[in-house]
Amino acid sequence: MQSPFWNINRPAVIPADINVPKTIAETASVTSRLMEVLDSNNHGNVHGGVIMRMVDESAAIVAIKHSRRPVVTKRIDQFTFIAPAYIGDVVHIQCQMNYVGTTSMEVGVEVMAESLGTGEMRRICSSQVVYVALNENGRPTPVPPLKATTPEENTRIQKAKARRERTLQLEKELDSEFH
Repeated sequence: MQSPFWNINRPAVIPADINVPKTIAETASVTSRLMEVLDSNNHGNVHGGVIMRMVDESAAIVAIKHSRRPVVTKRIDQFTFIAPAYIGDVVHIQCQMNYVGTTSMEVGVEVMAESLGTGEMRRICSSQVVYVALNENGRPTPVPPLKATTPEENTRIQKAKARRERTLQLEKELDSEFH
């Protein structure tokens, strides 16, 4: 079933050509938002859940730009907060594609908080978010491959591929324990 998001007075969805590789730069995205009282707890710290939602939404932009398809979140890896964000900070979420499989895409995310009063930037957390592209019937569908344009991007893709292989092995082990 197609999501209503893709039906509301919008031009037709034109899926990306799965035979034409895309670069990391083509789909990278930065989202920024001022943190307000409703985003925080009674100590003035921004709720982790607020940042997690922003991460999911921001990373999904990259996956949608890559596939030109609706996507669903499959997994969020290693979400460890290393510093707080406060009311009045601007939270910046930088997202880039790490790896592309047949239907899934891993997006790398780095979250920074900027104090507007001082200009100080603090690293809040980083993560990888995996999405699956969906066709018109809500089923997984192929996406374009990812092409490295620098040695650093190639290293990024290779690290993500190794992470994916470890995760698949772990899922296989867990599955065998419960069946």
